[in-house]
Amino acid sequence: MNFDAEITPDGRTLYLVESEFHFGSGPKSASIAIFRKRGGGFVRDPDSDAIMRAVNAGALQYAPSISADGRELFFTRLIDAPTGSTPAIFRSVRPDERSRFGAGARVSGARGFVEAASLSPDGRVLYYHAFEGGHFVIDLLTRPAALAGSGSACTGADRPAGAR
Repeated sequence: MNFDAEITPDGRTLYLVESEFHFGSGPKSASIAIFRKRGGGFVRDPDSDAIMRAVNAGALQYAPSISADGRELFFTRLIDAPTGSTPAIFRSVRPDERSRFGAGARVSGARGFVEAASLSPDGRVLYYHAFEGGHFVIDLLTRPAALAGSGSACTGADRPAGAR
């Protein structure tokens, strides 16, 4: 089953999650894949596995969000915690749109049960949902314009007043 699709702003590239589910439970596997537009549809990029290898290593990955320039990928990874698996937001970068993504690092400003990041077109705001007080809320992290797309992660250090 495929889910969590995102199309790049230019409409030429599709990021989605390829997964395997067991009846009545969560996913057994979940990996992010890349598809390229061809004609009226999308076909799997033959280099997808290589490009995404470091991102897809060793855990369930889902909810991809790609930057406008294609060099920065935010995604959710299920990580093992003492009380079970907990979703966390990770960020991976690459030098150009055709290179492989690095392994990624956890976004330090997003804490607790957080997932499904979405990066603003200018790269300055990272929206996501968090589970707080028994329900989901939309939260955000920001970074200065000078750092957007530069390889600097959103940290929440300049979180707007009123943001959770």
